[in-house]
Amino acid sequence: MEFKDYYKVLGVPEDASQDDIRKNYRRLARKYHPDVSKEPDAEERFKEVGEAYEALRDEKRRKAYDDLRKGGWSAGQDFRPPPDWDSSGFEFDGGPGGFSDFFESLFGGLGGARRHGHGFRGGTPPRGGDLRARIELDLETAFDGGKRRLTLDRGEGGRTLEVSIPAGVRNGQVIRLKGQGRAGPAGSGDLLLEVLVKPHPWFQVRGRDVYLTLPVAPWEAALGATVSVPTLEGRVNLKVPPGSNAGKQLRLRGRGLPGKPPGDQYVELQVVTPPARDERGRELYERMAESFDFDPRAAFDG
Repeated sequence: MEFKDYYKVLGVPEDASQDDIRKNYRRLARKYHPDVSKEPDAEERFKEVGEAYEALRDEKRRKAYDDLRKGGWSAGQDFRPPPDWDSSGFEFDGGPGGFSDFFESLFGGLGGARRHGHGFRGGTPPRGGDLRARIELDLETAFDGGKRRLTLDRGEGGRTLEVSIPAGVRNGQVIRLKGQGRAGPAGSGDLLLEVLVKPHPWFQVRGRDVYLTLPVAPWEAALGATVSVPTLEGRVNLKVPPGSNAGKQLRLRGRGLPGKPPGDQYVELQVVTPPARDERGRELYERMAESFDFDPRAAFDG
């Protein structure tokens, strides 16, 4: 079997932080997810990325792997574990498609059976390994919660499960379904669903807070107005104070993602200037230029 360069698979340097490893893994997992990717080798790349992340996300496994690399091993070389290599002390969760012979030769091939640092020898029979999968949600579903049907079709016989989505679930959060993983002598493992919240055309989410850029007309910003604003619960009225400038941020308390406490919605004003499409429009702008003693660039003067 060939030695695998897990850093190259994830596209990170060997001194990458755990945060950079996690970010690159999530980016590549979304890119090659077989349910959405158009790449011809998406499923294989998806498995490779998952295996590389499993090897590097745990500090103990990463250190052992780094020690091998320091010993001169590199990608593509014919590999056999050193005679003193012991895979029984490593912990990992089995993946949806299984891992390569290279990974299992380093870290054990029993999936969840080794998750507590022991195998079958003379101990309590292990439960089955955990499975990992991803579930993609739109922001409205993440906000409201509810039921979703999920089909596991890679090596699981086409099982269809009904998943309860908690209201306010966030991107990257893991939903654990007890007993829906691999079967084992002491019972089945769990299914760990990582939530991927799709980008929204209007809203951005940071933690539990929701952010919206709201276009307003110059007269609404200058004179003040009550305007209709979209939120994840529907439209609400918002008062724009007189004399508001572009970039001013207003807060709608409790209009973010549900939680304890719930998040807020922040509305950033964007002043939009209507175009002078005809003679009348140009005359109005000319009269404004004559009427106002206003220099928007005064701060740049000496």
